[in-house]
Amino acid sequence: MLKNLLILILFLFASFNAQATELAQMIQTYQADRGALSRLYTNPLSEEYFNRMEAFNKEYLQTLESFNYDSFSEDGKIDYVLFRNYLEKELAELNLDRRAFDEVKSVVTFGAPLYQFVANRRRAKQPLSQDLAAEWNQVANEVEAQLKLLASIPKYNSWQKADLAASAVESLQRTVKEAYDFYFDFDPEFTWWMPEPWGKLDKSLKTYASALREHYTNSVKDDGSGIIGKPIGREALLNQLAYEMIAYSPEELIAEAEKQFAWCEEEMLKASNELGFGDDWKAALEMVKETYLPAGAWPEEVVRLAEEATSIMEENDWITVPELAKETWRTSMISAERQRVSPFFLGGEVIQIAYPTSEMSHEDKMMSMRGNNPHFSRATVQHELIPGHHLQQFMNQRYMTHRRLFRTPFWTEGWALYWEFVLWDRDFPRDAKDKVGMLFWRMHRCARIIFSLNYHLGKMTPQECIDLLVDRVGHEYANAEAEVRRSFEGRYGPLYQIAYMIGALEFYSLREEMVDSGKMEEKAFHDLIMQQNTMPVEILRAKVNGQSLDKNHRASWRFLD
Repeated sequence: MLKNLLILILFLFASFNAQATELAQMIQTYQADRGALSRLYTNPLSEEYFNRMEAFNKEYLQTLESFNYDSFSEDGKIDYVLFRNYLEKELAELNLDRRAFDEVKSVVTFGAPLYQFVANRRRAKQPLSQDLAAEWNQVANEVEAQLKLLASIPKYNSWQKADLAASAVESLQRTVKEAYDFYFDFDPEFTWWMPEPWGKLDKSLKTYASALREHYTNSVKDDGSGIIGKPIGREALLNQLAYEMIAYSPEELIAEAEKQFAWCEEEMLKASNELGFGDDWKAALEMVKETYLPAGAWPEEVVRLAEEATSIMEENDWITVPELAKETWRTSMISAERQRVSPFFLGGEVIQIAYPTSEMSHEDKMMSMRGNNPHFSRATVQHELIPGHHLQQFMNQRYMTHRRLFRTPFWTEGWALYWEFVLWDRDFPRDAKDKVGMLFWRMHRCARIIFSLNYHLGKMTPQECIDLLVDRVGHEYANAEAEVRRSFEGRYGPLYQIAYMIGALEFYSLREEMVDSGKMEEKAFHDLIMQQNTMPVEILRAKVNGQSLDKNHRASWRFLD
């Protein structure tokens, strides 16, 4: 027993040393430092925040650039490029956010005493409450004066700018309230003097923020869909693509999505004819949707599909699946409210299952069951568990853990969809109904690129995005609405929805380069990827093919060509 324990300790020590690159400690320290600063400077719409976070990231970048890059190991050089790219992205995004804030910061010109109060609270400096009460009363008067002047000030040219102005006021109000609550009832003098001035100030700030949010013109906030997002524009898209190491323009990616969509339609027509529906593939799709299971029976079938996918991986020896990874995943159900945003599976260690609840209308129940039928789901259960998100997360917690800072959906979602590509090539669909199910999701991934990029370019509205999913992909309307709401109102970055297909195409291209060419065995290829942790796929490619990275490496891989 003791001998086995010692062997395990030695194995873990060797594994740790193999992962302890020259920059691992610095990257981990950065994450801890950034977390500490973000917990201290809690108002992200303030000069204080922008100044501190900019100085912080610049300091790390300067330190990084002072190192002798040529002296690093292969993995150290990869970490250098990843960290440099990450810091430059952080600084660029801070700059964009600061430029936007500068355009509206006049709305908080009254805020100097409030910012100082918040700063003093951090070190529990006891306020002179009588003086503070007079000061806050004066600030409230200034806020009310600015509110009265608002009608005579030109309106913002977009609702997004008006919303940012309102958010600046609200962010200040929240931080002041936290500081107020710190002293109230613990400082007797503060508790006697401050409730009335704070009540007046709090009301003024909220009223002013509400008025600012409506102070715009020449901009449609809600196109009738009820979905309100924030298009970021072409400049920001290009910046984000560069930092994700995607060497293509938004227009080129849309063109590729249309090309992939055309392939899906051709394959869908073949399946439709095989099912006896001729070229009416939407009729074939409707038939497949009707194969749904009764509500109570569905979760057990999901587990069976998951175990089937894992067995296929192991029987073909395509990738290493640790026994503990197989043991530790579990299931949960998605609430009716959450299904308004996530109408299908969500995955990881817990696979979350969408299916009707008693509170749903009859129409919504039917759409939920039809959209989560066995043939649609057979293609996506493995996407969420093994070899998809659960296996990814399991390995990320055990290999190159410092690289989790560089997480990107092009690696996370791209890998999971890549397996759908591989399984299609390996005759995973058992019949034409399975093909329809797999092609439905592939078309959906293409559509995500088309609608999300066009939306952020200002060329499509949320309602037009919903209509595209219904008309071109064959979504149930409620599911299409939920997908668009998730894309633009959820906690996802503007490139998240394109990352599925584009990331999968990156992995597929890398597979052709390394596995199909005979340079690597398939299992070794997949295992190596899982042991590198998350990063832009272009940088991962350097590890896989042994390419030497320049310290100033920029996106250049034309994987679609």
